[in-house]
Amino acid sequence: MSVFHLLRATADAPLDALLTGARSEDVLRALGKPVLSHEDFLALLSPAADQHLEPLAQRANQVTRQHFGSTIQLFTPIYLANHCSNHCVYCGFNTKNKIHRSQLSLDELRREAEAIAATGLKHVLLLTGEAPNKAGVDYLEACTRLLAPLFPSISIEVFPMDTEDYARLARAGVDGLTVFQETYDETLYAELHPAGPKRDYRYRLDAPERGCKAGLRVVNIGALLGLTDWRRDIFFTGLHADYLQRTYPGVDIAISLPRMRPHAGTYQPASIVSDRQMVQIMLALRLFLPRVSITISTREAPEFREHILPLGVTRMSAGVSTAVGGHSKTDTESVGQFDISDDRSVEEMCQVLVRHGYQPVFKDWEPIREPAA
Repeated sequence: MSVFHLLRATADAPLDALLTGARSEDVLRALGKPVLSHEDFLALLSPAADQHLEPLAQRANQVTRQHFGSTIQLFTPIYLANHCSNHCVYCGFNTKNKIHRSQLSLDELRREAEAIAATGLKHVLLLTGEAPNKAGVDYLEACTRLLAPLFPSISIEVFPMDTEDYARLARAGVDGLTVFQETYDETLYAELHPAGPKRDYRYRLDAPERGCKAGLRVVNIGALLGLTDWRRDIFFTGLHADYLQRTYPGVDIAISLPRMRPHAGTYQPASIVSDRQMVQIMLALRLFLPRVSITISTREAPEFREHILPLGVTRMSAGVSTAVGGHSKTDTESVGQFDISDDRSVEEMCQVLVRHGYQPVFKDWEPIREPAA
């Protein structure tokens, strides 16, 4: 069964009734089980779990330390371009937004890479808007080959591709892929993406699996929290990750938990996800998927990022700029994709992690890469 048919079949179930019908006994029973079912995961996301966050947190901390130790992997994004052909109503890169558009040349990227490498970071995430006619596979391959001598791990968060294109970038040095489904509500998805190639719900949904088939080492998924009811979107995020883990056991499946942030445009969140609800989300995911990597970005405030460290976090961004060329240019006109909340440098983040008893990890992977043709 494909992930599309799995999620479609599950969506037909009375999820709202199951969520509101969950009781404290269901939460405690799930807490005591070594392997959780889909029903257990629902119980941990239900309103009934709110009164049990402390024991859930203790268990999540134990599970995280068992699988990941006291380590936090650090990375930073590199925004290559902000051109976009989509009309996503919630995004600052929306093609209708009147912002300054730009794209890094290879010389500009080299300066950007050198500025990041000077901080000691070894993992980077390459981002663009979704405009393959401007920042397409040829450009991404050239960027990857330029960056490969400096960074052993290079991930991409760009437009969805066919398996063959992912494999081509893997040969160039890309080892990770991030694709956010944004929302798993197919009807709402169509409303939020009125025009552009991103409107194809099914093609985007299958992109992480195509990345797995192409041989990528890390595949990261997620929903943008604030677009709709968080419990349903996180439930389907968990099922999606579970499907990928079971189908591709050799791939490191990861989940990010981005909350909406201010951006260019007028769209306002349909729902507000509180800090307490974010904690519940993380705890439920950690207990349902003990081996999944969980990323918390600089969308979150410094105090909150520190508070949730023991609850399941394994990856954090640091020294972040969401503007094109933001790591090396001081006079950039580029508008960031969204406003960040935590602008601490890599050095400052390392000090924070050590103070909390964690080891900052810059490098945990040594690739075997093909030489440039």
